[in-house]
Amino acid sequence: MKFRINGGKRLNGVLKVQGAKNSILPILAACVLCKGEVVLHNCPKLSDVGSAIEILVHLGLKVEQNGEDIRVLCRGINCCEVPQNLMHQMRSSVVFLGPILAASGCAVISMPGGCELGPRPIDIHISALRRLGAEISDEHGMLRCKAKNGLVGTQIDLLFPSVGATENTMLASTLAKGTTVITNAAREPEIVDLANFLNACGAKIKGAGSSTVVIEGVKELGGCEYSVMPDRIAAATFLTAAAITRGDVTLKGARQEDITSVLALLKQAGCSVSVKSDEIRALCDKRPSAMNIIKTLPYPGFPTDAQAPLMSLAAVCEGTTMFVETIFENRYRHVGELIRMGADIKTEGKVAVVNGVERLKSAAVTCTDLRGGAALFLAALSADGTSDIYSIEHIDRGYQHIEKDFAALSAEVLRTE
Repeated sequence: MKFRINGGKRLNGVLKVQGAKNSILPILAACVLCKGEVVLHNCPKLSDVGSAIEILVHLGLKVEQNGEDIRVLCRGINCCEVPQNLMHQMRSSVVFLGPILAASGCAVISMPGGCELGPRPIDIHISALRRLGAEISDEHGMLRCKAKNGLVGTQIDLLFPSVGATENTMLASTLAKGTTVITNAAREPEIVDLANFLNACGAKIKGAGSSTVVIEGVKELGGCEYSVMPDRIAAATFLTAAAITRGDVTLKGARQEDITSVLALLKQAGCSVSVKSDEIRALCDKRPSAMNIIKTLPYPGFPTDAQAPLMSLAAVCEGTTMFVETIFENRYRHVGELIRMGADIKTEGKVAVVNGVERLKSAAVTCTDLRGGAALFLAALSADGTSDIYSIEHIDRGYQHIEKDFAALSAEVLRTE
């Protein structure tokens, strides 16, 4: 499959933001811990969500998906091993490790797959689970975990505020004996969303969204009805699309507080950004200006997932913008493809220097990862002529029917063989 995009069109219109990919995945993993019925609303239809559902079904849970609603009948799991083919479909599959271990006292998984963004060791996850009392061994690429006497709450100091490690530790600690205190915890909104879901099921978690999270273990969790938060990275992508096409886009359901750092940069580029209750509007009627140094940082800093889309914008800005990537080593894999479209970008280690050009040109390009694919999509929207984007399965991992959403904003996009 590929996307064929006839670029150079000014985007205009109103769009509802999808549910958050990075929130629904750990929430689905949390269903392993529950006993009862879980009903989730505002769930995006993504390939990664499909992979998470496959894992739940393999573990013995009954799952029904109807549009943006997912119903999970949680009766306990009947095995503790996730097959290698399911683990390799997405990087975030590692978040199933903690809940499976907590629910059954054992867990067997392979190293996870997903986008190749450089080393993303799960050492922090493993170290935290060992602190809770798990015995973990690595045998031929398979992680075998045991907690014969159950997990026991303790103090856990994370070496880095890893989102995945914070989620895994929270999930594992929910049914642990005693109290767990996580320091240097990730502060992302998705962490808060996961804690809110767990608390709705009967967990006792305090401090989510701060650097210290306290989990008081409970004997069991029930079910609940819950609505997933809006996707802040999708929101950032569509607002950036308004800027790069010199358009006018309004997003309904977006939350200003989740993307403050992105909105500040769009204003810097010359966009008019206005916020009303649950909607954000971005209007850009002239060539955008270069932005200051953009450095990716853990939340509330600028998100690494928004770096690639913002780089496409910088490629057509007047002036020079510098990027510093501090989270992942290989997050500039999209640069070569942007250069094929006429961008002037030079990279050296963690730094990328983007000298803006007047217009990008159409080309045949290939997605290298999820957010890099989004960057190429935006670049093609702004470029003169018709572009073909290949390996679009990367984009489908994080954006729900992206071609339909952009078509609703007057873009000319076709998904084709």
